[in-house]
Amino acid sequence: MSKLGKKLIAAANEGIAIARGEMSPESYRLHVPAEVNVKAMRRKLGMTQEQFAARFGLTLARVRDWEQNRSSPDGAVRAYLKVIEREPEAVKRALAVA
Repeated sequence: MSKLGKKLIAAANEGIAIARGEMSPESYRLHVPAEVNVKAMRRKLGMTQEQFAARFGLTLARVRDWEQNRSSPDGAVRAYLKVIEREPEAVKRALAVA
């Protein structure tokens, strides 16, 4: 089994333990990066600013602000961007119109 597969199974088991009351939700830790390089991420995906914003439900103005360091994404958006960076196809599938 791959390293990712093992991590996913471990995370699922932790979630089950939390749901059963066998483990405290506070025991689960997430790492949200302090900074995200949106421009590098977008370029790695081979997308324009317009395409990136449209594909992932962001505003073009916000993407431009982040890339030009006029503002920074908040914690929840940084987490979302990290998911986009690691699993862009999964995000595309999740956001696709049925």
